[in-house]
Amino acid sequence: MSNCLVTGAAGFIGSTLSERLLAEGHQVTGVDCFVDYYARDVKEANLTALRAHPNFRFYENNLAHDDLSLIVAGADVVFHEAGQAGVRVSWGASFEGYVTNNVLATQRLLEAVKTQPLKKFILASSSSVYGDSRDLPLRETSMPKPVSPYGVTKLATEHLVNAYHVNFGLPTIALRYFTVYGPRQRPDMGFNRFIRAIAGGTPIQLYGDGEQTREATYVGDIVQANLLAMQSDANGAVVNVGGGERASVNHIIGLLEKLIEREAVIKRIERQAGDVQDTAADMSHAHEVLGYTPQVALYEGLRRQVEWQLK
Repeated sequence: MSNCLVTGAAGFIGSTLSERLLAEGHQVTGVDCFVDYYARDVKEANLTALRAHPNFRFYENNLAHDDLSLIVAGADVVFHEAGQAGVRVSWGASFEGYVTNNVLATQRLLEAVKTQPLKKFILASSSSVYGDSRDLPLRETSMPKPVSPYGVTKLATEHLVNAYHVNFGLPTIALRYFTVYGPRQRPDMGFNRFIRAIAGGTPIQLYGDGEQTREATYVGDIVQANLLAMQSDANGAVVNVGGGERASVNHIIGLLEKLIEREAVIKRIERQAGDVQDTAADMSHAHEVLGYTPQVALYEGLRRQVEWQLK
């Protein structure tokens, strides 16, 4: 049994991961600052089952500003899921929030735990660090060239984690997530918006022609990759975590139409700054280092999200 600290514990991935850790018999300390990127009541709902568990304690604190000594005390595994999400809104004046909640928050958390005897520090990174690379499938050795301010800050967090690994011996793994979906997906994310629009008969605002492709990863597979990372002997590693299937946005909408049994109304608008054309993960390193193989196929994962969202 480990004492696990999960940052961003009220969020989509953080809450799902926390529940799995508790089910596995671990102690979990969760922290979240409830940034106003989306409604607080969504995150509070994510916490409902967690708050009732005797092995879970929760702190409402801001990693970038607050004293972290009480939060990190006793932790031997850190899952750093917290961060400011969103590619398209990371431009302009919003960038300050990304620097604060991604870069500064990560640096302060690393400082707070650098002298603790951690088993592992696991960073939630993003495929956004690769930018619009045509070197597909994307490998961990592919040159990172982020094309959004969000991607820039996620790459910065990877460099910070590596710096603390090299200089202080912190046992670290950075997991590069590819388009995470499933129950509790954030309301601003594409699949969530598509489901609401199709079910409600309202237009889907579709950026570009819909032929851009994404490798989508079911949240349960993301959680499994985190548990494997906790158990891994690898240190200082960067690992892709994908879902094993690449599909166009048009194809994904078609699958959702089948599941919801309603036709989508499409309103096409121009491609947005920071969007990439394609993502695809080479996961040979994930299999070698973590023993990770995705288990949930795209159609089944979408079925589970539709069921959750429309219940």
